Amino acid sequence: MRQSSRLLGLAVLSAVMAEAVLLSGCAMSAAPPTSAPADDALALRAELPVPESIATDPAASADLTPVVRYGPYTLVELVPEPAQRDLMRQVVEVVIPPSLDTNVGDALRHVLRRSGYRLCDTADAAALYALPLPAAHLHLGPLMLRDALLTLAGPAWDVSVDDGARQVCFRRHATPVPASANPSAAAVALPSDDGQGPDGREVQP
Repeated sequence: MRQSSRLLGLAVLSAVMAEAVLLSGCAMSAAPPTSAPADDALALRAELPVPESIATDPAASADLTPVVRYGPYTLVELVPEPAQRDLMRQVVEVVIPPSLDTNVGDALRHVLRRSGYRLCDTADAAALYALPLPAAHLHLGPLMLRDALLTLAGPAWDVSVDDGARQVCFRRHATPVPASANPSAAAVALPSDDGQGPDGREVQP
């Protein structure tokens, strides 16, 4: 009798627990998910003005420089170097082999070798080409090509470049150029041994 009562109590307790689990599951599934945040976002998006189009400035886009990435931190511009655009800006180093018969014309041709230019032959520049090369010009640079040519020619000559024919010519200055850029100081007259100055007056000791 006691055992049947105990079994009956366990059965009633199991039924109550099962009913409670079913009721809690129904309560959790009965509440539908709220959609208020999504509705608010849609309403806010509808209120915002929509731009018609984004106008691009052709001049601004033309000024942009194309680049290419080399590695994670290196960007290289896809443009030629300044010395490649203007060959007169290429850097040269003049090392003339010393010899007894080297003249200015030989040095100019040596500098222009592999530069893309050639030296023009004119009657006016023939006098320049025949001049002996100073020892100070055996080693020049690094210099830009134009500066190296002007240094070898000297201050009495101008250089003219024909980019169409890739020729370099020299012509004399229209106005005479002083022999030295640093004028010498005026000579100071010293008193003569006979005790007279440069104006003939007696110099007191």
